[in-house]
This record gives sequence, C-alpha cells and structure tokens, in this order.
Amino acid sequence: MGFSGHLVFARSERPLLEAPLLVSAGPGLRDEVHEWPPRPGGWQTLQLEQGVWEDDYLPALVEWTGAAVCVADVSDSSVALVTGLDTNGRRWQAWLNLDNAAALLVEEPEDVDDVSLWVTTPEFDEALRRKRAELDAEVPADAEGALVWASAAGVRATAQQARIEELLRAQETFVEELFDALLDQLGFPEAA
Repeated sequence: MGFSGHLVFARSERPLLEAPLLVSAGPGLRDEVHEWPPRPGGWQTLQLEQGVWEDDYLPALVEWTGAAVCVADVSDSSVALVTGLDTNGRRWQAWLNLDNAAALLVEEPEDVDDVSLWVTTPEFDEALRRKRAELDAEVPADAEGALVWASAAGVRATAQQARIEELLRAQETFVEELFDALLDQLGFPEAA
C-alpha cells in the first residue's frame, strides 16, 4: 500500500509547520507529517497523512507565506492531482500518472451492478480510452499553467513546455517521485 495524503510545497523563512492553519490542526500533527529535505531559497515540502489537509488551506497558506504554493493530493502513491495557487489568486491543476487518473475518473454506467465485472469489459476499456484522451488533451494547458505558476513563484523560466508536458504524461510507480521531478523541471532549486 502506498502513500495517501497531501504533498504541500511552499517557500517560507519559517518552518511550514508553524503556519497557523497547521498549528490549529492540533498537537498530534507532527506524527502525521514528514518533512522532505528542503530546497535552497526556503522551499519546503511537507508530506501530510490523509485527513490533515483541507482544500481551503491553499489560499490561507499563500497568504501566510506571501508566496506561491502547490499541493498534490496523492492516492495510494499511484495518482495525484496537483493544484497550484499564486499570490494573485491564479490557480492551475494537473493530474500526475494520467493512466491511473483516467481509471479513477471513468464514470461507471448507472446500470452496472458489479463494478469488478464492468472493469473487465470492452465498454470499460473504451470509456477508459476516452477519459485518457480527455486528460491528454488538457496537458498543454496544464503545462502552461504550471510554467506561469512557477514564474509567479519567482523561478527563472528555464523550463521548456514540451518537457513539462512529457512529465505530465509520464507514468511512474510512485507518483511522489513524479511530483518531485516536476518541481525540478519547473526550475525550483533541487534539494541537497
């Protein structure tokens, strides 16, 4: 079983665990958080267990840090929805591990009694193919949004959109590694 929870990436002179929204989560929070090695310039990544992060924390963390923030909502280390928000309120999103995201997002027909049987049918395969194509069609806009967000975060525009698109289409066993590679490719300084 892989990791399920959130990866929170932000820049701050102070530890992200001191953010009021995380402090208010309670004293047991430290047992639910793993800090990744920091990146130069105050960039930090927290790995929060499922149930610690709330969606409305994103704008609150942007306000507290005064910097762009992104969060990856990870499911079983196999798929993640990354959401970034900059200080001007611009938001972007992208799925990581598109094949797994497509399988997660395929809508099951109302007349299906047993999902375990449906996923073995040609109809499921076709629905999965269509959903994967939909997600793939969004990749260029998602990559552009990621680059705009990174630029707003103060990262020098060294990343190439084609490389970001390639990463958004990549498949990795552990989506956490794909998230880290995305941050690297966007031009954030690598962790020591």
